[in-house]
Amino acid sequence: MKITYGLGDRGTREVDVEAGTSIMRAAITNSVPGIVGECGGQAMCATCHVYVRDEHLDALPPISDDEEEMLDCTVAPRDERRSRLGCQLAAGVAFDEIVVDVPSAQV
Repeated sequence: MKITYGLGDRGTREVDVEAGTSIMRAAITNSVPGIVGECGGQAMCATCHVYVRDEHLDALPPISDDEEEMLDCTVAPRDERRSRLGCQLAAGVAFDEIVVDVPSAQV
């Protein structure tokens, strides 16, 4: 399974992950810049905010109430369609392959 992180003018970073690994955990484990994950994946901080590329949106599960609330607290502007918390999206559960863009700021 593969996660590709768009890093703006820093290019992209591709990470191979095992099933069950979240976008946030994969970024932290592989030192992908721009993902903080302060709460450790509990959907309580919004420091793993990502913008999911359009071609992957339809495969994702609906946003939970907790995720919805945290997305209202993001530092970078929220995109009503593309913004998700990386801790809430796991490989092999929500996707086998995904491309996300990392916001310019998390905190």
